[in-house]
Formats: sequence, C-alpha cells, structure tokens
Amino acid sequence: MKIKYPEIGICGLSCRLCPHFHTEGASKCGGCKTESRMSAGCPFITCALKKKGIEFCWNCQENETCEKWKKHRDSGKKTDSFKCYQKLEDDIAFIQKNGVNEFEKSQKIREHLIKEMLREFNEGRSKSYYCIAATVMEIRELEVALTKARKNSDGLEIKEKSRVLHLILDEIAKQRNYYLKLRK
Repeated sequence: MKIKYPEIGICGLSCRLCPHFHTEGASKCGGCKTESRMSAGCPFITCALKKKGIEFCWNCQENETCEKWKKHRDSGKKTDSFKCYQKLEDDIAFIQKNGVNEFEKSQKIREHLIKEMLREFNEGRSKSYYCIAATVMEIRELEVALTKARKNSDGLEIKEKSRVLHLILDEIAKQRNYYLKLRK
C-alpha cells in the first residue's frame, strides 16, 4: 500500500504538531506511518494499514461502530499522551468536511510556526508547550503572537525572549479559554 500522508495519523492526530516530530537524533519521529513507527505495535496501524489496507480510520466501513477508534476519540476529549489530543475531534470533523489535502495544508502552516517558535524562542524547555499552542490556537493568533513577541523581545537573550512569547501566548489562551498544557 502506498502511504500518501505519513504525517497525518491513521486516527486523525497531526504528527507535524508532535514534539517527537521536532526532535533531533535517534528519538525523532517522522510520522505515524513511517517505517520506524510501523513496527511500534500501534493498534490503528495493525488494523487500518496492515489488515484493511486503508490509510485512515474514517475511510473504514466500520468507522462509526469501531470500539477501538471510539475509545481513542473519547479518551482524547479528556486526556493527552506525549502529544496534545485537544483538537482531535475538530480535526477529524475538518478532514471529513474539507478533505485531507486541506487539513495537510493547515498542518504545514502550523508546523512552520512551530519551527519559527523553536528557532527564535526556545530556551531548551518549551518544545512541548509550543507544539500544544500550535495545536490548540488559531493560525492567525499564532502569527500575531510571533510578530508581537519579535517586536517585544528585540535584543533580549533567549530565556527572556522565550518568556515574552510565553506571556503573549498565555494571555491569548486566558482570553480564549485555551488550555496550553498536556492533560494527564
């Protein structure tokens, strides 16, 4: 089977917004459907790709009655793993309405914004936080926050620059009721 979208999880998660996708070295993950992940034992890989030959759960004839996918989605409404699940249902709905290509376009924009945050404002401890912000917040809000942070942190050291961006993102999150932490 030819994989067209390795950076979009079989279950609907965006690999591009995962901290492991933005890691250097051996622990870097290239996406849920890359060769290294295919042997990880994910139940969605086993069911969708290996048994049924489909790339996404929503393309399965059993998607509305699948207990495994339902449990995953229900769990994602309350908790996260190492990756933020807060927008999983919204993302699935977006894909079903607009298609995978449109979703991938938006995820590439979000990925680009994460890379900018990491390059310019990461003091070494903010990768997960920036990935959550890029998952939860609107693209325009992220762009405005980056522009404001650049202006307000000109000439500062990296720790202070990071703090400036955190304060801006936290203020937006407070105003819009976003939760910028992993839910455990």
